[in-house]
Amino acid sequence: MIAPQPFLEERGAPFAIYHHIKALLYMGHTVDLVTYHIGKPVDLPGLRILRIPAIPGLHQVKVGPSMAKFPLDLLVFLFALWRLCISRYDCLHTHEEAGAMGILLSALFGRKHLYYMHSDLSQQIVSSEFTHNPWLIRIVEIVQKWIVQKAHAVIAICPDIEGTARSMTSKTPIYMIENSAVDESLPAPSQAEIALTRQELGLGTGPVLVYTGTLETYQGIERLIRSIPAVHKMFPDATYVLVGGQNAQIERLYAQAKELGVHHVIRFVGQHPLAEMPKYMALADILLSPRSKGTNTPLKLYTYLHSGKPILATEIYSQTQVLSPDIALLVPPTAEGLSQGAIELLSDPQQAKVLGEKGRLFAEEHYSWRVFLKKSMAVQEEFAANLQLTAA
Repeated sequence: MIAPQPFLEERGAPFAIYHHIKALLYMGHTVDLVTYHIGKPVDLPGLRILRIPAIPGLHQVKVGPSMAKFPLDLLVFLFALWRLCISRYDCLHTHEEAGAMGILLSALFGRKHLYYMHSDLSQQIVSSEFTHNPWLIRIVEIVQKWIVQKAHAVIAICPDIEGTARSMTSKTPIYMIENSAVDESLPAPSQAEIALTRQELGLGTGPVLVYTGTLETYQGIERLIRSIPAVHKMFPDATYVLVGGQNAQIERLYAQAKELGVHHVIRFVGQHPLAEMPKYMALADILLSPRSKGTNTPLKLYTYLHSGKPILATEIYSQTQVLSPDIALLVPPTAEGLSQGAIELLSDPQQAKVLGEKGRLFAEEHYSWRVFLKKSMAVQEEFAANLQLTAA
C-alpha cells in the first residue's frame, strides 16, 4: 500500500487509510505501507510501516497539495519501486496522488492495482488554493482520469467522488465505501475527566460549541469566527472550543477573533490525538462543521453523529451527502447563517437533544464499524477473486 501522507496524523485521509488497513488485517491480509517519514507510530499486528528517509528540515506537511509533496512523493515512488524489486506482493493499493505511481508500478511488475479515490485531485488543488492556473488544473484532470481508467478497481469515499469516477470510465469497477469507520474501541470519557477538562479550559458553566478538524481555509473557520459576536451578544456565557490546526493557523485566527473582540470566548487547543476526541466532543452542547466549499464528505461528520450531540453544519453538498434536516441543523454557508443556527439550538435545548439522538441512531444503522467492515470485505473479496482468476 502506498500512501503519500503523514501516517498517522489527526486528519481525514490518514484516518481513512488507518481504517482501510484495519479492515484488510481483519480479513487476514498483511500490509506493507510505504509512506512519509512523518507521523506517529501505529501498532497493528500484520501492518509494517515502511517510511521514506527523512528530508532535513521537513517536519510537517500541510493538508492538501504543497511544494513539500514533490520531493516527498518522489522518494515514496522510489521506495515503493525498490520494495517491489526485492519482494513479491499480491497486489498494489494506492491512495490519492499515489494512484499515478500505482499505474506505473502495476505495469512494470504485473500486479493488480486498487486505487482509493479520496478526492478529485483537480478540484483539490483549486479548493486548497494551491493554484488557479487553468493549464495546470487541466493537466491534473487528465492525470486523474488516466488513474481511474487504468486502475483495476477504484474505491470512492463518498457519492460525489463515486459519480466523478464513473464519469471518467465505463470499464473500471467503481465501488463506494464511505470513510465512516469510527473507532468504537475508544473508551468514553468519565464525568470526572470531562469536568477536569472544563476546568482546565476555563469553560465555566455556560454552553460549549466544539469544532474538531483541520483549520484549512475550506473548513470555513473564518466565517465561524465572524459568526461569534452575534451569538456572544445573546449568550455571553457561551464558549467555542476549536480542536486542531497548526500554530501559524491558530495565530492568524486568534488575531481575527481579537479584532472582533471575541478572542476571550474561544479556546484554540491545537492538535490532539484521536483518543482524546471523545473527551472534547463530550464537552459540547453543539458540534460545528462550518465548511465553506468542496464536495468531499468531512470525516468528522461520522464521529459527530455517533456522539449523539446536535450538529450545526453548513448546507453545502459535501455535508448534505450525509446530513439531512432530520439529523442536523443545516444553515447557509455564511457568518449570519452560522450565528442564527447557533442561537436557534442554544435557545431550544429540546430541539438540540432530539437532533442529536436522531443523528446517533442514524449513524448506528448506516455508519458503524460493522457496516464499514461489511462493505470493505465485499469489495476486497471480489478484488481478490479477480486476482485469483487472473493468476489461473
